[in-house]
Amino acid sequence: MTLAQRALERLQAWPDLMAGPASCGTGRALRSVRDEIVHFHSMRDVDLHLTRTAIQRFHYDLAGSSAIHLVPGSGWVTVHLDCEADINLLLSLVSIALKTHQTRPAGEEQRLAACNFHRVTVLPRDAAAGG
Repeated sequence: MTLAQRALERLQAWPDLMAGPASCGTGRALRSVRDEIVHFHSMRDVDLHLTRTAIQRFHYDLAGSSAIHLVPGSGWVTVHLDCEADINLLLSLVSIALKTHQTRPAGEEQRLAACNFHRVTVLPRDAAAGG
């Protein structure tokens, strides 16, 4: 079982999330009552609709993680799953995303709702470090 499959399996057990096809057309999605929250695009790459507000709030921490890839202006972050710790990071961020989506005004961010699929290239961590 891949890391993404393990993460998807764990998140599908959450009562606030429902599974379905990703609106971008690639992979599986988990959504809340209001919005798509997570897109599983490959065996390792997951897009998370964290929202621009949450990304701004946690930007320093997100930018410092080798598992997180940010796209300027996007309300989504791409999480690259290389190990079990990355799954735990994803689950923590999904919890933040759910809270953020529950408290934001309806209709906010709708024009920028497209995920990062095809907008980010993820390199393996050892290749990104030059080794």
